Amino acid sequence: MGLGRKLIGLLAVLVVVGCTQSDAQQEQQQKKDWALALHGGAGAISEDRPDSVKQAYFDDLDEALTIGEDILSNGGSAEDAVEKVINYLEDNPRFNAGKGAVFTHDGEHELDAAFMVGNTREAGTVTGVKTVKNPITLARKVMETSEHVMFATEGAERYADKVGVERVDQDYFYTESRYNALQRALEREKEEDDKQSSLIPEEDKTALYADGDKFGTVGCVAVDKDGQIVAGTSTGGMTNKKFGRVGDVPIIGSGTYASDLVAVSMTGWGEKIMRAVSGHTVSAYMKYKPATLKEAGDYLLQDVLNPGEAGMIAVDKYGNIYMNMNTNGMFRGSSDSEGNREVAIWD
Repeated sequence: MGLGRKLIGLLAVLVVVGCTQSDAQQEQQQKKDWALALHGGAGAISEDRPDSVKQAYFDDLDEALTIGEDILSNGGSAEDAVEKVINYLEDNPRFNAGKGAVFTHDGEHELDAAFMVGNTREAGTVTGVKTVKNPITLARKVMETSEHVMFATEGAERYADKVGVERVDQDYFYTESRYNALQRALEREKEEDDKQSSLIPEEDKTALYADGDKFGTVGCVAVDKDGQIVAGTSTGGMTNKKFGRVGDVPIIGSGTYASDLVAVSMTGWGEKIMRAVSGHTVSAYMKYKPATLKEAGDYLLQDVLNPGEAGMIAVDKYGNIYMNMNTNGMFRGSSDSEGNREVAIWD
């Protein structure tokens, strides 16, 4: 009788192990030729907008997705797809990156970007650049042509000249909506003295920033036919930011990360994302748990980060895609070689 119970117990263990192995094998068998996901920022995105404005965002996301699809479906690289998708979003004034970058407290624009290839762990990032038209292109150049990983401020701009990345005047980044957002933030700040501000609970401080600009970022992740897995992120930062503040985007392992398992691009409250080392946390959870991409993404957004703090896109080496947020909305889109396609903003 004791032996029978032992055999039953052993059989149960084998069944569990077998199921785990079957899931992994099934995931591998479903490997796609290519897959792509993108985001244009997450946060308190109001649904109370004119239909024409909503449609414009959907159209922009669709166009960005098409750019990546065309590259990957024609045998192009994940590196090219990620860069070109983000270039489009950087050139689009609706998004907080490049042309649509928000204003700092001093009325300027300071841009950050990061680019990483998971297969090799090569990476390039730039922070605090003020005159680079497309920071993601410079970040890729840093990765490909420099022995370093990160360049900052004036040094990064000098490097842009060296490698032939286009620079522009600050006026290029001006948009009226972002300027107005800064004025509203300055007015609110004026009404708050230091003592009052210090008494505001940290989770409520998003109210001090205009129009969810605290959460604006663009990003793209992709895996190509050769299995190359890439992540890229670009941002104009936070409205009314001061003192050369740097967010999560150019910090490898935080807002941008790629390994041989997964590529991740985050968007949201940069300080929270950094403290969780979010991108690396997803990869490590997948590797050491072990866990699926969905399990790892849910763990980060539900168990590590607090509600209202972040959104995430990711793609694993099999072409599985994850797009989710613990905010009420995230501009996002995804596509793969099997014809699965989605463009969305809210749930």
